[in-house]
Amino acid sequence: MARQPIQQAFEFREHGGKRKGAGRPRKPGRPCEPHGKRPSLRARWPVHAILRIERHVGNLRTRNKYHAVRRALQTTHKRTDFRVVHISVQSTHVHLVVEAANEAALGRGLQGFQIAAAKQLNATAQRKGRVFADRYHARILQSPRDVRNVINYVLNNWRHHHEDERLETRYWMVDYFSSGPTFSGWKDPPGKPPPSYEPLATKPPETWLLAVGWKHWGDLATYAVPGRDCYEG
Repeated sequence: MARQPIQQAFEFREHGGKRKGAGRPRKPGRPCEPHGKRPSLRARWPVHAILRIERHVGNLRTRNKYHAVRRALQTTHKRTDFRVVHISVQSTHVHLVVEAANEAALGRGLQGFQIAAAKQLNATAQRKGRVFADRYHARILQSPRDVRNVINYVLNNWRHHHEDERLETRYWMVDYFSSGPTFSGWKDPPGKPPPSYEPLATKPPETWLLAVGWKHWGDLATYAVPGRDCYEG
């Protein structure tokens, strides 16, 4: 008589779901930007955007990488629904104050700038690979005081990171790795930049908040350290 097969016990394991350790492992270092739905954007509201780079790209505050970013910035000028009004290049990230017709135009404009900057930076370093670390961070600005604080934060961000304490930058009034040298809203104008200086070419603002509204709170001081010497709103 044939023996009946014995059913082996099988342990079911659940995959996914909300449990400790589930999901994609986190990357080391700074947390990534959350992948939630972007808030709706109206054309009258400026946006503060931050683009972070991968570690292997190195310090952006060098002459060659500055010019790579400057060339990439020029590619955004042909867009009519997106414009970069202020920019600051820090060692590991780029700050932008932009205007866009809506959230779709914002995404396309920032993506276009990132693609152009990645190509320029890789060409400068004679390398290939990813340049920007994750999704861009974007915050919509809806009040004159908020806009003023952000302009100060972006243009004086080098003081926030103590870049003004370096030997080669100690006597700068404004950050030459930003659009600060061509900014017209300083209460203590820094004077003309060196003849060899090639500025980061931005576009004039078209929103009331960036063109007029922020000035209600007064011009900016070149020596103001963001988070300490500016109005907080």
